[in-house]
Amino acid sequence: MDPTARPTPAQPLDTTAGTTAGTTAGTTATDPARATGPGPRRASPIERRSIDWVPDDERHGKVTSLGAIWFVGNINLTAMATGVAALSFGAGLMWTVIATVLGSLFGTFFMAFHSAQGPQLGLPQLVQSRPQFGYLGAALTVWVAALVNYVAYNTSDALLSGSAMHSLFGVHASIGYLMAAAVAALIALYGYDWIHRVNRWLTWPLLAVMALLTVAALTDRALPAGVWNLGPFKAAGFMTVFVIMAGFQLGWAPYVSDYSRYLPATVNVRSTFWWTYLPSAVSGIWVFVLGAVMAAANSKADPVTAFREAANRFGSVFGWVAIAALLIGLLSVMGINQYGGSLTMISIRDSFSPVTPTRRIRVVTVLMMFVLVWSISQFVGIDRFNSFYGNALIFLAYVFTPWTAINLVDYFIIRRGAYVIGEIFNPRGIYGRWGWRGTTAYLVGIAAMVPFMVTTPFTGFLASRLGSVDYSMFVGLPVAAVVYWVFCRSLDLAAEQRMVADEGILAVHP
Repeated sequence: MDPTARPTPAQPLDTTAGTTAGTTAGTTATDPARATGPGPRRASPIERRSIDWVPDDERHGKVTSLGAIWFVGNINLTAMATGVAALSFGAGLMWTVIATVLGSLFGTFFMAFHSAQGPQLGLPQLVQSRPQFGYLGAALTVWVAALVNYVAYNTSDALLSGSAMHSLFGVHASIGYLMAAAVAALIALYGYDWIHRVNRWLTWPLLAVMALLTVAALTDRALPAGVWNLGPFKAAGFMTVFVIMAGFQLGWAPYVSDYSRYLPATVNVRSTFWWTYLPSAVSGIWVFVLGAVMAAANSKADPVTAFREAANRFGSVFGWVAIAALLIGLLSVMGINQYGGSLTMISIRDSFSPVTPTRRIRVVTVLMMFVLVWSISQFVGIDRFNSFYGNALIFLAYVFTPWTAINLVDYFIIRRGAYVIGEIFNPRGIYGRWGWRGTTAYLVGIAAMVPFMVTTPFTGFLASRLGSVDYSMFVGLPVAAVVYWVFCRSLDLAAEQRMVADEGILAVHP
C-alpha cells in the first residue's frame, strides 16, 4: 500500500437526483437523520451526528489538526504505563526500547491508513466495516470486539485516573475516577470539534512537561547500574513487547478515522496518512520508552507512583504538576474512548433496528459506557493493573490484526475507496446482512494465528516449539488479507461502481 496514492475522491452530493441505493427506510437517501444532503449547520456547539454520513457542507478543518490529536493522544498516564507493562516481560531495558520502537512503527503504519479513510468516506470507521462483514455480521464480530477494546482501555484509564486523583488530591480512587470520567464524558458529549480543540490546547504544555520528565528520568540516580547495557537477547520477551506496542497503536484503528471524517473530501490519502503516522509514532515511542525507563528506576511501585517519584527529581511541585498534566492528557483520551464507545453502541443497535442519530442517544450511550467501565474498574483494582493491562493489549492485538488486514485490502486494493454510501445503511442492500467473505477470512486469520500465540493462560503449540516467541501478527495479517482478496475475486465490482456513480456522492475512477 502506497501512502502517496489517493483512492476515489468524494464529490458534492447532487440532491436533485435520486440514488439507486436509497429506496428503503433507514438508507442514506431517504432518512433525514442520515443527512446526505446539504442542510443548515446547527448553532449548538454539541455535535449532532453519530454514525451517519457527514455531507460536504459540514466538512471543515485542516488536515494539520490531526497532528495535535494523535500527538497528544499518546501523552497520558495509560500510554506511559504501557512502557511499565512492557518492561515486566523481562527483555531488559535496551531490548525493550528497541522492540518498542519497531512495534510502534509497525502498528502505527496500519492505524494511519485507516485514518486516511475518514475524509474520503465521511463515515465512522466501524460503519465502513459493513461492506466487508455485512450489516449484521459487522455488529456481531467487529463491533463487539471494538466495544471490548473501548471497555478495556477505559477500564485502564479509570484505574490510573483514580490513582492519580488520589495522589494529587487525596480523594478515594473510585471517587477520583468518577470525577475524571465526568469531565471526559462532557468532552465526549460535545464531540468531534471539542475533542480536536482540547487536544490542540494541550499540545505545547504537554510537550514541555514531557521534555522535563525525560531529563528527570534519564538522570535518575535510582536507575540500576548497567541498565543501559544491551545485555543478552531474549526473543520471547522481545516479541511480546513488540506485539504489545504494535497492538497499542493498532488499538486506535477501529476509530481513528472518526476524527478525520469531518475533513473536506479534497484532503488526500497521503496528507492524512503522514499527519497521523508521524505524530502518533513519535509521541508513542517517546512515552512508551519513558515509562519503561521510570519503571526500571522503581520496579516495585505502581505506575503513578513511579512517574511521580521520577518527576520529584525536579522538586515535589514539579512531581505534582507532571502527574496533573498526564492526568489531563488522560482525560482527553478518556473522552475519545467514551465518544468512540458511544458510536460503537449506536452502531450495534442500528444493525438490529434502524436508529435515528440524535444527541439524546449519544448522551445515553456515553452514560452507559461510564457505568460499565466504573463497575469493571472496581473489580480489577489498581493492584492488578499491570496484569490486566498487559493481557488486554496482547488479546486486542490478536483480535484486530485480521480485521485491519481485511478492511485495508478492501478499501485500497479491491474497492479502491468506491462504496455505495446509501447501501451501507441499508439492511437489505448489496453488502448483505452477513458478509461471508470478510467473516470467513477473519476466522481463518484468527485460526492461523492461534498456534503462534503466546499469552499467560495459553501458548500455541508452534510458539512452544519456537521458544515461546510470538509471531502471530506476522501470520494473521497476510493470511487474512490473501484469503479475503481471493474470496473477493467473485464480486461484481463493475456493477457496484455503476451504483456508486449513480448515487452521486463518490466519483468512480476505474
